[in-house]
Amino acid sequence: MKKNLAILGSTGSIGTQALDIVRSHPDLFGVEVLTAQGNCDLLISQALEFKPNAVVIGNENCYLKVAESLKNSQIKVFSGPNSIAQIVEMEEIDMVLTALVGYAGLKPTLNAIKAGKQIALANKETLVIAGDLVMAEARRYHVPILPVDSEHSAIFQCLAGEQPGSVEKIYLTASGGPFFGKTIEQMSGITKEAALHHPNWKMGHKITIDSASMMNKGLEVIEAKWLFNLKPEQISVVVHPQSVIHSMVQFIDGSMKAQMGLPDMKLPILYALTYPNRVNSDLPRFNFANHPTLTFSAPDYTVFRNLSLAYAALEQGGNMPCILNAANEIAVSAFLNDRISFLAISEVIEHCMATVSFLGNPQYDDYVGSHHETMARADEFILQLKQY
Repeated sequence: MKKNLAILGSTGSIGTQALDIVRSHPDLFGVEVLTAQGNCDLLISQALEFKPNAVVIGNENCYLKVAESLKNSQIKVFSGPNSIAQIVEMEEIDMVLTALVGYAGLKPTLNAIKAGKQIALANKETLVIAGDLVMAEARRYHVPILPVDSEHSAIFQCLAGEQPGSVEKIYLTASGGPFFGKTIEQMSGITKEAALHHPNWKMGHKITIDSASMMNKGLEVIEAKWLFNLKPEQISVVVHPQSVIHSMVQFIDGSMKAQMGLPDMKLPILYALTYPNRVNSDLPRFNFANHPTLTFSAPDYTVFRNLSLAYAALEQGGNMPCILNAANEIAVSAFLNDRISFLAISEVIEHCMATVSFLGNPQYDDYVGSHHETMARADEFILQLKQY
């Protein structure tokens, strides 16, 4: 039977690659819902090709263009973030691929869980912001959360068939991004163009900047805590520039497992969409002769302060990871819009973690409030930075 998909963020890097997989396996997948934030031209093109039941354009100003373009089809058209959060409840949907960016993924993912849909999670921020709440709801509704991030997919695959409690430690690998080995002084004049030039992965702008600052790895550390029920001291980061080993698990007997492959996001996407099965694919195969050397080193927590800040947020718990995430979203946006320097991203995050109201046992409304309070505090601080 075909698995009917809702792809949230279908015009982004993960969404477009997921649709490539659908093209390659039309016998396995149907497309029920596509959503996008503002790329209405690509959303229209995707809708005309895949003929979903419905599409949602997050930017309400784009609604008329999308609706007019699809008026001769049977496709329903909706707009706005509330519609994205509600559309996941459609009865025909079997699996929701959450590939939205940032905080926007939280509400739709929670709604999809409550509707009993399988979750293929490519939006790590959902678990960073409210991991305790999301995982509790997943257990309550007996919904599997299948990781799409290459690192968490690797850990998930390494744990297949293993007994609970057998994990001593996991190692999340990091490419190091474009600035691996640089000093703080060398990074003081980093340009947007340099930060967006990732050596191994092709990703959207926000996640590429996060990778350059190593905040992406920090967010993955927090996500791993919730996905695999680990303590902070059980999660380590190791820099592996070749991006061949996607992550590793060390077991209590001292043995280790590693999941390997080419740096191609279609592999973890395909695994999540077809789990628990594996299917044939025509994706490129790994050749050891092309990778004679694999290297590993510890990250520099002084140069890449965001990684230290993420561990600190995880240790403190409560709403602190939510604060970390919201501050990072605002800071990265400011950097991409030439409002602050690359190194100032960490300053904004640290300021917000020190000044935004801390809550030890937050509920959903508390997370929403913390997110918006942090955004306002970050904007205020950025304005202060520009005055100097």
